[in-house]
Amino acid sequence: MIPGLNPYKERWHMQSDDVIKPGLAAIEEALVRLGNPEKQLQVVHIAGTNGKGSTLTFLEAIAQAHGLRVGKFMSPCIVDVHDQIQVDGQYMTVAEMDAVFQQMQEAGLSGVLTDFELLTVAAFLHFVTCDVDVALIEAGMGGLLDSTNVVLPMVSIIPSIALEHTQFLGNTLTSIAQHKAGIIKPSRPVIIGDLPNEAREIVVQTAQQQSAPLLTLHQDFDVLDKQYVHHLKHLYVPKLEPLMKGAHQVNNMALAITAFIEIAALLHIEIKQEAIQQGVRQAKILGRFEEILPSIIVDGAHNPASAEQLVATIQQHYPNEPITMVVGILADKDVKAVLQLLEQVSDCFYFVDFNNPRAMAAKDMLALSNAAHKEIVEDYVWFLQQQSAARATTIVTGSLYLLTDIRTNLQKKGKNPSS
Repeated sequence: MIPGLNPYKERWHMQSDDVIKPGLAAIEEALVRLGNPEKQLQVVHIAGTNGKGSTLTFLEAIAQAHGLRVGKFMSPCIVDVHDQIQVDGQYMTVAEMDAVFQQMQEAGLSGVLTDFELLTVAAFLHFVTCDVDVALIEAGMGGLLDSTNVVLPMVSIIPSIALEHTQFLGNTLTSIAQHKAGIIKPSRPVIIGDLPNEAREIVVQTAQQQSAPLLTLHQDFDVLDKQYVHHLKHLYVPKLEPLMKGAHQVNNMALAITAFIEIAALLHIEIKQEAIQQGVRQAKILGRFEEILPSIIVDGAHNPASAEQLVATIQQHYPNEPITMVVGILADKDVKAVLQLLEQVSDCFYFVDFNNPRAMAAKDMLALSNAAHKEIVEDYVWFLQQQSAARATTIVTGSLYLLTDIRTNLQKKGKNPSS
């Protein structure tokens, strides 16, 4: 379910399925009816397990600092459907969403697509209307059969690969890597982060088959002592101070800078060190080690790989400090592994139920936990307010959907989480 989408479907009499249907045939047919708006865009396509949103956000900020008009399509939403489609950081308005729904209705798309496919088409239409210089497109799930994979990108990015969505993508790193590598297109450069060996082999093979230039973190480019280094082009950017915390964000920043170098060459843009420095200093993303109230930090770590990054960030910024964990997570995730990782930095856990049909019940999380202190909290917004008043460092994690619920409820109570 995509929050806020149904009112538009009802207003414009548009039918679409609230299910996942991997495959491109339906969306390709729909885009033909609309004159193939995706072919009018200069696209960066990104797929991977973790780091997609942060990498795109770094790239967005760097491109904007160079004066480019940037469209961005991300998922899931932070609050509702409007924030998934942005131009220069501005969420899509009701009037703009109505305009693209009118186009889709007049093209006869009712009953043709899934909800996510419908939203993907809406993003393409909006970006064409706004005449963006660059469209940053995040794959929803996988890559090969994801509805976003209708684009022919300037550059593709794969920040990471780990086990996820195994019911759709397969239960091995090899099968998942085959899906992620599906976004690699003939002769178009692909930039990759730290990948497990078996996943990396698949990506390397696919790049070779597609004659796609491959740029690899820690091999072709790196960030060392706050300086970006592109070993192949002998390009350097010093004094990088990213706002987003965590060592993994330094890697995401490096991927974004490398992608922008490729974009600049294709669009004949002069690369400015000051603009890159400004972009990484200003880039921020909601739900990534974000302090929404004093002492209350939210982070959407929803799988073992992202939980491991969260643990490292906590150890870096809060060494030897007592940490309270508030956790709500989807049942189709590796919940036990996530909890075992989080238990390395906290022995005090509060489990919550939240508004999502896929959410694991708080009592089931409680049963999986080995924490010394563990209990269920029902009114988690009230609990977080009390923790904040006591200045007790509290990390809320497990699912971006939980973070959305908290943000919405705090706003209803007159609080003002960062936005």
